[in-house]
Amino acid sequence: MNKKELVEAIVSEKNLSHISKKDADSFINAYHEIIKKTVKKGDDVSLVGFGTFTKIKRAARAGVNPATGEKIKIKAKTLPKFRPGKAWKEMF
Repeated sequence: MNKKELVEAIVSEKNLSHISKKDADSFINAYHEIIKKTVKKGDDVSLVGFGTFTKIKRAARAGVNPATGEKIKIKAKTLPKFRPGKAWKEMF
């Protein structure tokens, strides 16, 4: 499902039929931006029943270039991470 299909699914829900596609799209954009800004500054976003968005630090490490076999240094970096909630895990 892409973003356009998600917007259409939201406006076709019985309880949300009064919401326009434009409003649903604006909501999704705001939702993503708020999560990105919050996680970037170091806070977690926990949505009960869905999961938690968090920021992790990956340490520098040694690696190997698969094409040449040459040893390389991989720099430390900070990445976003999503941990699904219990209810979401149990669906599968």
